[in-house]
Amino acid sequence: MAKQKKIQFSAGNLWGIDLGGTKIEGAILKSFDKPEVLFRERVPTEAENGYEHICKQVGKLVDMMIDRAGRKPKTIGIGTPGINDPKTGTMKNCNTVEMNGKPLKKDLEKLLGMKVEMANDADCFALAETLIGVVKEDFPKARVVFGVIIGTGVGGGIVIDGKPIIGLQGIAGEWGHNFLDESGGECYCGKTGCVEKLIAGPALEKYYYTETGNKKPLKDIVAVAESKSDPTAQRTMLRLIDFYGKSMSVVINILDPDVIVIGGGVGNISLLYDRGRDAIKKYVFNNTLDTPIVRPSLGDSAGVFGAAFLTQK
Repeated sequence: MAKQKKIQFSAGNLWGIDLGGTKIEGAILKSFDKPEVLFRERVPTEAENGYEHICKQVGKLVDMMIDRAGRKPKTIGIGTPGINDPKTGTMKNCNTVEMNGKPLKKDLEKLLGMKVEMANDADCFALAETLIGVVKEDFPKARVVFGVIIGTGVGGGIVIDGKPIIGLQGIAGEWGHNFLDESGGECYCGKTGCVEKLIAGPALEKYYYTETGNKKPLKDIVAVAESKSDPTAQRTMLRLIDFYGKSMSVVINILDPDVIVIGGGVGNISLLYDRGRDAIKKYVFNNTLDTPIVRPSLGDSAGVFGAAFLTQK
């Protein structure tokens, strides 16, 4: 039996935390140039137990990482399900609502005894796919990347020349809360008709249920739409494509990125990459649509990898 190679940790390692609504994942990467995973572990978020418990769970995970590495980093990157307001230093727009209004960065720096670099999960997704994912693999000359997450919500992150763009108010890339159509109804953000309320997974499921009275998970709606056995499911997909085209065309008109990467559960729907392109082309302010729109290559690793890369400022 071959002897297992001993993992060597060093001061050049990158440490990252992906703080999600149900799980918190931590990873230690070998270096920026060689992002080999040296350690990876998860703990439950247990957000229902409150904000202080969430912080303790982060601390628990970091202690596990320190114990494994035999050293403590000076800086750790953390991706969050919301935004650290640059003005107030408190969290906002978190779907894990226990964090909203709390000084998470300050509290974690005190708890962990190290500097914390923080960005939202879409920024981390976009950064990872740019630096070591599909963008690096297939579009190495791309300077402007827009990373999209369409799942239970709709988010976005902008990376320019390998750096995440956070913005003056911390909301750069938040296309999910642009106004799209009144039919989307009221959003948790307090506005009506947001992109998220029309093309996110729960919004698609809600539309199907409203039309039929039958509850179906999105994957089943997609399946029966593809089989052409359910006209309402087909209408649900056509509605998605039209609103996707309208909302994405606004992003392209303003940012004109070199490439768009789409993650999240809704991002797995194949229609987005053919009929969806046609819909964007219909609405975009150009005679053609040259923008590459691609699937990610890192899977669920993107968030924690992107968080680790935040430490390289």
